[in-house]
Amino acid sequence: MTLFELAKKNIKGNLRNYFIYLFSMFASVAIFYVFASLQYSTQVVEAVESSESMQSVFMVGSIILVLFVSVFMMYSSQFFTRKRKKEAGLYALLGLPKRTIGRMLFYENMMIGAGVLVLGIAAGTVLSKLFTMMLIRLLGVAVDVGITFSLPAVLTTVVVFLVLITITSVQAYQLVYRFKLIELFRAEQEGEQEPRASVVSAAAAVALLVIGYGFGLRNFENNEQILTNLGVMTVGIIAGTFLLFTSLIIFLLKYAKRQKHRYYKGMNLIIISNLVYRMKGNARTLSVITILSAVALCAFSFGFSTYYGYEQTARVTAPFSFMHIAQDDEVNRKIEEIVRGDEVHPVKAKMTIPVIHLGGVASSDDILSDRERKAAKHPVKTISVSAYNRVAEALRLDRLTLRDTDRAIAIRPMYTDYEWADYEGETITLELPDGSVNLAFAGMTIERVLNWHYPDIMIVVTDDTFRMMEAQVPAEQYVGYIVQDQKNTKATADALAALQTSEMKLSTYYATYRLGIENAAFNVFILGFLGVMFLIATGSILYFKQLTEATNDRSRYEVLKKIGVSRKEIAAAILKQNALIFLLPLLVGLCHYLIIFNWLRKLFSGMNGIHLLLPILVCVGLFMVIYLTYYMITVNSIQKVIIGESVGKVRLAMFPAVAVMVAAVILFVWAEPPVSYDEPHTGERIRFTLPEPTGEMPIGVTELHLTDPDRTDPWVKGRTRELMISIWYPATRVDGQSPVYAATRRCILRRNRHADDRDRARPNRIVRYRRSCFAECARRKRGEGLACYYLFAGRVRPEKPGHD
Repeated sequence: MTLFELAKKNIKGNLRNYFIYLFSMFASVAIFYVFASLQYSTQVVEAVESSESMQSVFMVGSIILVLFVSVFMMYSSQFFTRKRKKEAGLYALLGLPKRTIGRMLFYENMMIGAGVLVLGIAAGTVLSKLFTMMLIRLLGVAVDVGITFSLPAVLTTVVVFLVLITITSVQAYQLVYRFKLIELFRAEQEGEQEPRASVVSAAAAVALLVIGYGFGLRNFENNEQILTNLGVMTVGIIAGTFLLFTSLIIFLLKYAKRQKHRYYKGMNLIIISNLVYRMKGNARTLSVITILSAVALCAFSFGFSTYYGYEQTARVTAPFSFMHIAQDDEVNRKIEEIVRGDEVHPVKAKMTIPVIHLGGVASSDDILSDRERKAAKHPVKTISVSAYNRVAEALRLDRLTLRDTDRAIAIRPMYTDYEWADYEGETITLELPDGSVNLAFAGMTIERVLNWHYPDIMIVVTDDTFRMMEAQVPAEQYVGYIVQDQKNTKATADALAALQTSEMKLSTYYATYRLGIENAAFNVFILGFLGVMFLIATGSILYFKQLTEATNDRSRYEVLKKIGVSRKEIAAAILKQNALIFLLPLLVGLCHYLIIFNWLRKLFSGMNGIHLLLPILVCVGLFMVIYLTYYMITVNSIQKVIIGESVGKVRLAMFPAVAVMVAAVILFVWAEPPVSYDEPHTGERIRFTLPEPTGEMPIGVTELHLTDPDRTDPWVKGRTRELMISIWYPATRVDGQSPVYAATRRCILRRNRHADDRDRARPNRIVRYRRSCFAECARRKRGEGLACYYLFAGRVRPEKPGHD
């Protein structure tokens, strides 16, 4: 029998033991080939806007995958090395030279690696269409894809994995040279000594984790605090995790041994003793798996979350489909022709917004930093409250109210998590040719009315303040268009880009959305596959470790059978013992994940305001299902080794676990990001309008609050008579602000009294409609008999109109 034939026979005999390792390596080869083929795919490159970014992202993902797979293969090789020691010693005892035994192990490992490599590339080629369709689905583009064979991807995959396979084969070859013959035969008899439990180390584990979690949850305001929180959190979590498994868990298990009334109950003696005896050998493995699981879960969740909420981010970044600063008549005419010439995407609204660019300084560097002042001579964009409200109505945003001329409302900059508390009590001083204007902040809004450009400092001032500023500094006219189906305006966006100049500051929703969604799709695709690959590999490591230990403990379980322990009790002990081994990294990894993900959410403040419950549930659910599947596979394999047969319930439970995992993947791929509000003016909608007055005079309106102390109020007992009157009258000129149709509270009360009208108009819609009159205007004094219309609260009906 030749060495090749002997190697093939050994592979067949150990195929069941190698199955999980082969499956993990097979998945690694297939995913790496898919990444490489997508990197060279002309179909995907032509379909995306950021093709260079795509290729670099896939290259980085491939490098990360190779690094992890290499560590995984080296780590797994150590388990198989120990498992093959006795076999290698038997060959040496039969007279085979060490060189021959080494060559046999080398050939065996090379044959396994070559077979997995060929099968992985074949599977990657077949599945490339499916993976490409998944990526195209995430990108939201229409491309016809087919099964393609990429020669550059094949060559890259073969070279990378042949190097890894050769390294592990050399390790197998050196097996017989690293140990003496007696050590090879006693390999399975070597066990861990019972570890010592240190109270100091156990307390240090708790302290380090608490400190790490505390800094992970702490807020930060500058780069120094970011680095401090990150450093302390990383050191605390990593060091605390190692001490947790090397000291704290052992301390708790030994404490459980001292509880005699529970320790000697049932199979607890066997379970706890085995855990204490084996925990020291498992501690490093469990620590690495816990940290890797948390990192993989964070990567997967972060990628999914950015994709899931990017449409909402794009709407805030670019509220208008197209926006530019007005230029000369010729340029403006060309832009108008391009936008209106796209009949597929008709214009639903066009707005001109006067904006004054000013320099200044704020009382807080967070509001207006030195970096922003250096980036532009006039970094502050100033908008009048009436212009803001006019745009807000078109975009279906909340209106602002501002009356004091020495006050301003801040518009929160993009990619920040500022709150009103950050502006409360702060001021901003704006520089004008005739002097400076100091404004105190009276509020903050997150709703934007201009497309994003850096520096992103915008404030809203009263109309009087804006007119005063405009008399000294001319306003620039921002022209914005809202078109139908703005996500698919590629042709128009490209045509406008050809006219773009630095002074124009042209921005389009399409460019913002496409570039952002493509980067998010690449992240979710690559991080998703890498995260799942990490979980599969770490689950495989746990499987190898537990199966190896179970094989070594088989003789001990045979003794238990001979003294009367039933198979059912042994099976229950195996379930409980392995449940703790799998449950510890699962729970601790989830805790690490929540802390790290919370820190990432604060760091990338663009994720604020996005509902992340579904992405987190999908990622955590998939994480738990993968571990549950590996737990059931491990228990099933151990029971076959110890008892001689697997438990039917465990086999049946594997099917729903796999089904749940597949359903989670489908939900991950096909879930549509939620739209927080309707696309502005993208479809026909009913609008209520109030008729314009037919008279020649402008109309003013005022409200009077009358009190009669000699009468009692018919509506509220125990109070004096009060009456609110609204009066409309002829005015001398138009000034002030047009009031809303009715107060929100009045609309709600009236709606509640008329239940049949609840489905006809909601109060938050009614209050948006403006009346054709102006508050507190000067009244006309010429002539007699000018009509006056009033509205007051009567005794029979809550509101009764009248005239005089």
